[in-house]
Amino acid sequence: MKKKVMFISSAGGHLSELLQLSPLFSKYDYTLITEKCSATTYLSKKYPQKVSYLFYGTKDHLLTYPFKLLANCFKSLYLYLKIRPEFIVTTGTHTAGPMCCLGKIFGSKIIYIETFANIETKTATGRLIYLFADLFIVQWPNMLKLYKKAQYGGWIY
Repeated sequence: MKKKVMFISSAGGHLSELLQLSPLFSKYDYTLITEKCSATTYLSKKYPQKVSYLFYGTKDHLLTYPFKLLANCFKSLYLYLKIRPEFIVTTGTHTAGPMCCLGKIFGSKIIYIETFANIETKTATGRLIYLFADLFIVQWPNMLKLYKKAQYGGWIY
C-alpha cells in the first residue's frame, strides 16, 4: 500500500517549486493542496480528485487576511482529518503553516523545503516550521548558516 503524502503550498512561486516534485506523485497516495485562484484552477483537471483548495489570501490584503487565515485553519483541520497523511511536504508559505502544525500534533512527518527565492534570509513560515520539521531542506548552501539542522538539497528547479 502506498504511503499517504500531502503536498501543500500557497499559490505562485511556492506552488511552482512544489510542482517540480510532481514526478513523485505517482509513487504515493498523494493529495495536492493550494490556494484557489485563477492561476490554480487548472490543477483540478490535471490531477483529478487529488486537489483540494484553501482560500486565497495574502498579507497584502490586511483587512481580509486575518479572517481568511482563520478560515484556512478550520479548513486545514477538516482536510487533515479527511486525508490523514503520513507525510506533509511543503515549500511554504502561510497556507502551509497551519497544516504543518496540525500534522505535527497528529503525528505526520513534516518535510519543509525553504524557498529558492531566499538566498540569505529566513522566511516567516520557515522560521516557524524549522522548530519542528522532521526534515528541513534548503536550496542554497549558505542557508545552512541560518538553519543549522537543515540539509542542503540543491535547487528544486
